[in-house]
Amino acid sequence: MKYSHSSNTDQPNIEQRRESPTGIQQLIKKVDRYGSPADLELINRAYEFAKQAHQGQKRRSGEDYIIHPVAVADILADLELDAATVASALLHDVVEDTEVTEEQLTAAFGTEIRDLVDGVTKLGRLKYLSKEEQQAENLRKMFLAMSKDIRVILIKLADRLHNMRTLKHLPPEKQQRIATETLEIFAPLAHRLGISKIKFELEDIALRYMNPQQYYRIVNLMAKKRQEREQYIQDVIETIKGKLQEIEVTAEVYGRAKHIYSIYRKMTNQNKQFNEIYDLLAVRIIVDSIKDCYAILGIVHTLWKPMPGRFKDYIAMPKQNMYQSLHTTVIGPRGEPLEIQIRTWEMHRTAEYGIAAHWLYKEGKPAQDMSFVQKMGWFREILEWQQDLKDAQEFMETLKIDLFSDEVFVFTPKGAVISLPKGSVPIDFAYRIHTDIGNRTIGSKVNGKIVPLDYKLQTGDIVEILTSKSSFGPSRDWLNIVKSPQAKSKIRTWFKKETREENILKGRELLEREVKKNGLEVSEVLTEKNLSDVMVKFNFTKEDDLLASVGYGAVSPIQVMTRLLEKIRKEQPEEAPVTEFREGNRQQRKGSAGVRVRGVDNMLIRFSRCCNPVPGDEIVGFVTRGRGVSVHRVDCPNVKANDEEEEKRFLEVEWESSPAISYHVDIEVTALDRPRITIDVMNAVAETKTNIGAVQARGDKRKIATISLQITIRNVDHLHTVVERIKRVKDVYTVRRIMQ
Repeated sequence: MKYSHSSNTDQPNIEQRRESPTGIQQLIKKVDRYGSPADLELINRAYEFAKQAHQGQKRRSGEDYIIHPVAVADILADLELDAATVASALLHDVVEDTEVTEEQLTAAFGTEIRDLVDGVTKLGRLKYLSKEEQQAENLRKMFLAMSKDIRVILIKLADRLHNMRTLKHLPPEKQQRIATETLEIFAPLAHRLGISKIKFELEDIALRYMNPQQYYRIVNLMAKKRQEREQYIQDVIETIKGKLQEIEVTAEVYGRAKHIYSIYRKMTNQNKQFNEIYDLLAVRIIVDSIKDCYAILGIVHTLWKPMPGRFKDYIAMPKQNMYQSLHTTVIGPRGEPLEIQIRTWEMHRTAEYGIAAHWLYKEGKPAQDMSFVQKMGWFREILEWQQDLKDAQEFMETLKIDLFSDEVFVFTPKGAVISLPKGSVPIDFAYRIHTDIGNRTIGSKVNGKIVPLDYKLQTGDIVEILTSKSSFGPSRDWLNIVKSPQAKSKIRTWFKKETREENILKGRELLEREVKKNGLEVSEVLTEKNLSDVMVKFNFTKEDDLLASVGYGAVSPIQVMTRLLEKIRKEQPEEAPVTEFREGNRQQRKGSAGVRVRGVDNMLIRFSRCCNPVPGDEIVGFVTRGRGVSVHRVDCPNVKANDEEEEKRFLEVEWESSPAISYHVDIEVTALDRPRITIDVMNAVAETKTNIGAVQARGDKRKIATISLQITIRNVDHLHTVVERIKRVKDVYTVRRIMQ
């Protein structure tokens, strides 16, 4: 029998890791263990080429630059990747950071290595309006390169890992930015690819720079009781070994420490203190066959009582990143929870090295293994939905959700297992089965009972989708319900294809409305030249494509308007300041009242305070004694004529075509009297870029809050926009315009 026990069960301090690589000789030794003489010759050539190209270059640490590519290659050699990948790691910066051209690289090493190097070339020369756009574009290109050859991301992850190991040489603000990006994007990518060896180290180093106080506190607390925990685990291992001897099963048994970031996350998410976390250590048992896995599980459950709800069978239902293992938590010898993991050697290799353990080029096989392709299905889905997202912020948020989300495992009526992001609804399930099923969905059953389409699916649910051929297709509201980016992408695609003409018209209408809200002329802003410049920004070739994308929600009208305003500001000189003053209940430019009396010039006009008319309202004029013409809304109760004499004093008035005036309007909001309701309403108004002149709020015994607001608007369309936005605030009952 074969047993082993790791005496150092605590996570090693990352500070103690060597920053410099072990050198080219150590790299050659690693590759020699699994490669051929031709592989070694290629790696030696790549090293000499890179060393010559980077001659004289230094890193921030003051070391020769060649140390970095050798370290990246060394990380990949630990994963036993093919020689082309290791050689590409040695060469990954030569085109970007030296005088070497792509043609020279191709001539020296061929197209395969040239393409790999091109896939990981830094994109620092590209300029974007924001760091988020730059990050999004870099990731888009990285995914595109991955679609051609998945080894690109393996080199990228190794590159990021060595940069994280040497992060202390950068300024603090860069340390924070790089650590945050690593935790949000690269660690989850390593997780999705199943490479726990890289994922854990990336997370721990990122935590050390993002929250050093908590990081070192956990390290010190782990060190204090290290000896006691090691003895405890040793006793558990000896007990398990005794039982395994009885059934003559060959296994390796050892203790495994929880890595620092996972402890930090548990303390944060579950609001626990360090001494309340008992599963700092786990026991891992590695055997030769799946049959042995389940046999040992039974033995463990006879030794210690299993905790209800803590058994997970990832062998029968593997994770999306190919991870397989049995996890069970038992009440250990000291009455504390103890996690035990049981897996085969093949599962263990996959758990440590992920996709690298399944790499097909290594054995000279074409990458056509269907099981391998199916395991990478999540990546194909990212490629599909990312093409539909033009907005950098939405792309980044959607990517983080997709990479970070936990999973739920649900079943089809025939027993097939479907993995979905946690929080998914039946619509997500329908689109995962087939696009047409999703488009024709009219209802759903879970565990034999009808449930609403926004029901949150739970692991173990049996889901049945109800469809109809006469369905009108997906609803736009589904975009706010579904969780998976794949479902959102397919819903957008339906609206994009099925209602293109309608989307074009709607897109133009939304843009025109946005232009008017900004007090500008549609004919002057939405010109062919202005729109063509915006099309370039959003990567469209036709105006109709831009309008359609606004219509079906891929690009918001505010985003387009922001681009248009930037262009207008650059091209037009600033106007001379205009003297403004208030008269009655309006703010206006001198010499313009915004309303004219038909057939009469130079009349003194004022707006009544009782009904506060704004452009778009039907209005009427009333001749007052000594104060000119008072303008009212036609539905104002104060404009009723009491006799013939008063009736003669009414005049026909009309709004000017584009009055450059702002108006005060009083609105009243009723809502549930809860904390922050007034702040939420005011924030909603602020989101429409509308000024608030006054606010008053009061509550009553019925728990009803009444919020009175005086806002400054341009016209009735602007008012409608504000009202509709307030109506979307949670717990708001009514919004109405009031008269004094």
